[in-house]
Amino acid sequence: MLPQVLAQATTTIGHPLGFDPILPLTLLILRLTGGNVSLATITDFLSTAWFIFSLISFAISAIFIFGTIYAYNRSSQYLAYFNEKLRLEEKAWQDANKAVPRNERWQQVEEHIASGNPNDWKLAIIEADIMLDTALKQAGYSGSTIGENLKNASPRSLSTLDDAWQAHKVRNQIAHEGSDFILTHKLARDTITRYERVLNELLFLNA
Repeated sequence: MLPQVLAQATTTIGHPLGFDPILPLTLLILRLTGGNVSLATITDFLSTAWFIFSLISFAISAIFIFGTIYAYNRSSQYLAYFNEKLRLEEKAWQDANKAVPRNERWQQVEEHIASGNPNDWKLAIIEADIMLDTALKQAGYSGSTIGENLKNASPRSLSTLDDAWQAHKVRNQIAHEGSDFILTHKLARDTITRYERVLNELLFLNA
C-alpha cells in the first residue's frame, strides 16, 4: 500500500517550475508513518508550515535590509558631521593664529603631539596641514587645494614632496574616516616629522 500512496503523492503534488519544496517532506513523512496518515493531512500541514516559514523569512530579510540602510545613512550623517566639525576647527585655528609667528604656531603643534590624548595628535596633524597649505601658496605653487599644489610640484623643485604627500594622506584619513581611523602615537609623530621636513625646506619655520 505504501508504494501506491507514494506514487499518488508524487503524481498529486506538483509545482509549475518543476520543483516543490513540500514534496520531499511529504514523501519522507509517508515513509516514516508507513502511509497511516492521509496524504491530504500531510500536504495541508506542510503547506501551512511552508507559508508561515516564508512569511517569517520575508520579515527577517526586510528587517536586515532596513537595518543595513539605516546603518549606512547614520554612518553617512556622522561622517558629514565629523567633516563639518573638522572644517570649523581648522577655520578656528587659522583665525586664532593669523598673527602668531610661525615658530610659535609650530610650538603649538609640538605641544599637541607630545600629549597623551589621541585627539590632540589629530589636532597637531590638522594644524601642520594648514601650515603646509600656507607654505605652498607662499612658495608659489598653484592650486586651490594642497593636493593640487603638490601635483604641480616635482621632486626636483621640492625634495620632500613624498613626505608632503604621505603626511597629507594621513590628514585626509583623519578627515574622511573619522573615528574609524586608528591613529597611533608613532604614526602621528612620524607624520609631524614629515610635515616639519617639508616646512623647513620651504623655509616656512625659519621666519
